[in-house]
Amino acid sequence: MIDIHYHLIYGVDDGAGSLEESLALAEESIAEGVTHIVCTPHASDSFAYRAKVNQERMEEIQERLGDRVKLVMACDFHLNAENIHDALKNPLKYSIDGKGYLMVEFPEMAIPPQLGEALQRLHGVGYTCVITHPERNPVIVRNPKMMADWMRAGSLVQVTASALYGRFGQQAEAFSNQLLDRNWIHFLATDAHHMEWRPPHMKKAYEYVAKRAGEETARRLCVENPMAAVTGTKLPTQPEPVGVWDDAPLKFQETLQSAPKRGGESTKKSWLGKLFGR
Repeated sequence: MIDIHYHLIYGVDDGAGSLEESLALAEESIAEGVTHIVCTPHASDSFAYRAKVNQERMEEIQERLGDRVKLVMACDFHLNAENIHDALKNPLKYSIDGKGYLMVEFPEMAIPPQLGEALQRLHGVGYTCVITHPERNPVIVRNPKMMADWMRAGSLVQVTASALYGRFGQQAEAFSNQLLDRNWIHFLATDAHHMEWRPPHMKKAYEYVAKRAGEETARRLCVENPMAAVTGTKLPTQPEPVGVWDDAPLKFQETLQSAPKRGGESTKKSWLGKLFGR
């Protein structure tokens, strides 16, 4: 498996706090069968992206781990004005191993149309934008149609692995599983930060997807597509994303309803049923 969203580098953001924590996280991933880890330190208003420090510390961690796992540099790229300007000025700077795939995080309070336009400009200078953890973004959850718009324009989608089995709550679980069922997911990744509150558990998600959607889908989301992102190559042929190109399933509910309770049906129509027009 290949984990393309991972806050492994210590002391640069809200991920690993020390070299020892970085090594513990990596050892957990190795034990689960992860062969490549894409290091994605934040580039945000809260955490400046320090390229030299990031590279030096990644190399230090790699030296300690040896050849049991391959570390690759990238970024958790927040869509703010400063970042967008710098990324356009320095094509591929923030992408995975400088080969084009860019892990993009949208703001959680509001997403103005200009950010969709920014995606297009980033595509125009060579980036392939990957929308990270949409199931945890309340704006996107309330209006998935905007994500369909971005996908039609060439963006890809990465969902947090543990969201599928409920670690981020019922709403994220229900939404991410709908995305899985409709082939709106291109990558699963852990977004690992900490051994306790955000552990790097890819294996459980792989097994979950294999059981729900088949082994081929699990390999596509956890191995084949991530390998394309690491090598900077085109994704293999993907299944048709249900509803992205059709009008009817895009009649999304703008006002989010309560997620159905576990173990039973809600007395009202499920918000997901309204959301996806089924």
